[in-house]
Amino acid sequence: MRIMLAVLMAVHGIAHLVGFAGAWQLVPGGFPYRTTLLGGQLDLGNAGIRVVGLLWLITSVAFVAVAMGAVAGVAGWAPAALTIAMVSLLLSVLEFPEAHLGVVINIAIIMALGAGWWLGRI
Repeated sequence: MRIMLAVLMAVHGIAHLVGFAGAWQLVPGGFPYRTTLLGGQLDLGNAGIRVVGLLWLITSVAFVAVAMGAVAGVAGWAPAALTIAMVSLLLSVLEFPEAHLGVVINIAIIMALGAGWWLGRI
């Protein structure tokens, strides 16, 4: 279970790079560029959306790092994964509906961590 969860977290972390690339306009014509969150309700401007993009990048790196820690059996990887998944869930909600799949995946990660803890496998 730990390895499967690690793979899911690593892949999800890599997927976070889309949020970073879009906010920083790194793929011209590839991703829609918006400066708004919450379905267009909150306009952050160019600088604000770049900060959000950096949060996507940080959670991307964090997910991959915690996945590696899970595979290696590093102590404390599960609480770190829970924290990262909660931050990722918040980002996904802010970017809803575009990031609706992220909401689902983060909830799955949080539930898997809870189940693993409850079953004594984490």
